[in-house]
Amino acid sequence: MIDFDNRVHDVMDLDNCKNILNSLCSEQIELILTDSKEIQEFNRNFRNIDKSTDVLSFPLQKYPHSPLGSIVINIDKVKENANIYKHNKNDEFTLLFLHGLLHLLGYDHEVDNGEMRKKEEYIIKKFSLPKSLIIRNQ
Repeated sequence: MIDFDNRVHDVMDLDNCKNILNSLCSEQIELILTDSKEIQEFNRNFRNIDKSTDVLSFPLQKYPHSPLGSIVINIDKVKENANIYKHNKNDEFTLLFLHGLLHLLGYDHEVDNGEMRKKEEYIIKKFSLPKSLIIRNQ
């Protein structure tokens, strides 16, 4: 289940996100859609990095019936990346959701040996998403 907090009120289709979540786990997550200004505040306050970004993940402690964590997506980057990579904003939103979800599930492309990239590639193919996430992160 996805608890969606749309702070910018852009219309987004959550169907692919729900399908991806259900294919990877049965956990509940919080999904926040925000803008560049607020995600920069999150990044500064929780990661000591004073810049905007496209997606952040915040895993929670594992307790019975607790959500897996929170994913924060920047709508400004969704629109920018969709334009750059020539696909629609719902596809970009879904790609960023996938990336954030894999982080919540314990994958970390900064320290693994390509496992996260392989899992992203598998899910991207399975759900017929644009391959731009793989290309731009190589």
